[in-house]
Amino acid sequence: MKKTALVIMAAGIGSRFGGGIKQLAPVGPGGEIIMDYSIHDAMEAGFDKVIFIIRKDLEKDFKEIIGNRIEKLIPVEYAYQEIGNLPEGYEVTPGRTKPWGTGQAVLTIKGMVDCPFLVINADDYYGKEGFCRIHDYMVNEMDESSDIYDICMGGFVLANTLSENGAVTRGVCQVEEGGILKTVTETYDIRMTKEGLKAADDKGNPVAVDPNQHVSMNMWGLPASFLDELEAGFPKFLDGIKPGDIKAEYLLPQIIDNLVQSGKAKVRVLDTPDKWFGVTYKEDKQAVVDAIRGLVDAGVYKEKLFG
Repeated sequence: MKKTALVIMAAGIGSRFGGGIKQLAPVGPGGEIIMDYSIHDAMEAGFDKVIFIIRKDLEKDFKEIIGNRIEKLIPVEYAYQEIGNLPEGYEVTPGRTKPWGTGQAVLTIKGMVDCPFLVINADDYYGKEGFCRIHDYMVNEMDESSDIYDICMGGFVLANTLSENGAVTRGVCQVEEGGILKTVTETYDIRMTKEGLKAADDKGNPVAVDPNQHVSMNMWGLPASFLDELEAGFPKFLDGIKPGDIKAEYLLPQIIDNLVQSGKAKVRVLDTPDKWFGVTYKEDKQAVVDAIRGLVDAGVYKEKLFG
């Protein structure tokens, strides 16, 4: 069977979580963190190895809390996302404090995979269905030899991905008949208000969104050749940054949308009915603990996840 890898982006600083390392916050009855559940579901679906993308300064805590445990269950590798990890001839914009976004994060695994891989966020719970559907697609349908990048994504319903404790950012999708992605637009400040669902574009202008629309949760199934595209596109992104911009990010949804619009990629949206939850805000943690407790009580997971 074709090999597959799970790539977990865990280098985020987590400032909205009150300065703690939100990816490492315990939420399960046995002290499990959200990543434990993602890895459990990925292993169940058939993934063969895990690559953690982390910051070097998190390495010791990360390995103590999860890495050393997981490597006993499945092969584990590490990649490191750092602000100064730039192509030759480029320098960090003065005043910038954060790395360069999800595109740069995934680029750090170049040379580590030669098979299709699934990218996910460390602090998002995705549910079982997405892992199964994406793994099946990558093994049985993905055409790695095509000149057009054959990509798939977990298609979540926007209403299932909101936080009660603040606004979220989502890649809002338009999907054509047959489940083919038409556009994905990074959309900001999405929140439910008394007047209904509100959202904004990257300049803060109001935009309309539908609670039943598909959104990307950075759950992308990608061929190994996609890493060549990320590598080629990163200098072009850096060249396009306006002077003094210290927040510009090289983002997977924007990269993939550009490829779709130029005819260089085709993306299959694989519906998942699962409800997302995560720890975007400190106040989200108890809701996640309660949701995991509910899944354990319903028999979806064991009390001790890997017991």
